[in-house]
Amino acid sequence: MPLVTGARQPEDEWDHKLVSNYTLFTDAILRGFALYKPVIAAVNGNALGGGTEMTNACDLRVAAEHARFGTPEAKRGLLPGGGSISRLPRQIPYAKAMEMLLIGDAFSAQDALAMGLLNYVVPKEQLIATARALAYKLAENGPLAVQKIKEGVIRTSGLPLDQALAIENEVSVAVMMSKDAREGPRAFKEKRKPRFTGE
Repeated sequence: MPLVTGARQPEDEWDHKLVSNYTLFTDAILRGFALYKPVIAAVNGNALGGGTEMTNACDLRVAAEHARFGTPEAKRGLLPGGGSISRLPRQIPYAKAMEMLLIGDAFSAQDALAMGLLNYVVPKEQLIATARALAYKLAENGPLAVQKIKEGVIRTSGLPLDQALAIENEVSVAVMMSKDAREGPRAFKEKRKPRFTGE
């Protein structure tokens, strides 16, 4: 990013805010804090550099057919330090992650889907509706269960199996002791929608 490296001077109010508080940048790419709420990306266009970093920080990802993804930073003498070095090799096959990181070429939405970076590629007109459909399905689930699933995935990432299972047990207990854990099976038995409270 030219503003961060000093290649470009701040030009407006936002630039000055960003330069005086770099956490605004890291917050925007969902880096530097634990977020256990699921995030859905709906990508409509070029998601190159920071756009790919924002995408790979999200949990569910939908892109329009014309979208492109990539980390061109190496071509500019930079590195994709907004999370791509850590996240991409955990999310897509190593060889594809290294190609994206080291070569810096852009990938089509279809290529990104094939390598596992995206969940869906849809026509532009269906992008928001598809992302919303995922959000509605997500919102029907138990909120505590959803939060603890994501927390468990994040906290266990890269750990040895015994340590990961201990964390999985911890988040499982929190859910299994909840009112929602009783409401869900009861609603299923009574053939009705559950009324989750997140408790």
